[in-house]
Amino acid sequence: MNRRQYLKSNDTVDINISPLIDMMFLLLIFFIVTTAFVEEIGIEIQKPKAASAQTLEKQSIMLGVSQNGSVVYGGKEIGIRGVRGLVSRMLKEQNRPVIIMADESSKSGIVVKVIDECKLGGAKIVSIATEAQ
Repeated sequence: MNRRQYLKSNDTVDINISPLIDMMFLLLIFFIVTTAFVEEIGIEIQKPKAASAQTLEKQSIMLGVSQNGSVVYGGKEIGIRGVRGLVSRMLKEQNRPVIIMADESSKSGIVVKVIDECKLGGAKIVSIATEAQ
């Protein structure tokens, strides 16, 4: 039987794509697990500039202090009174640093109160986010 006769026969050729689908799902799971998700604070912040700015860990608790003095976490206003409970709850899961993203025109007294509440909540490392000059 030559090649042309073989292709013209009534036999159907099935291609099994289930291993391909399995590989696609494995790749998808791999990329989802290895991707570091960036946590946004939910408000627009104008960070102050500093010559000593450093890159910090991605796995951190990010709090925002707006120019009108509201304290925000994950797009929701929590106020100064909600900082201690949030930080202590987040640190029970995993010990990680706290980064305060304070607007450069926010009052320093509010930022100091937020830092104090973070420390009282059990945070060992509290940093203020800046932009490099």
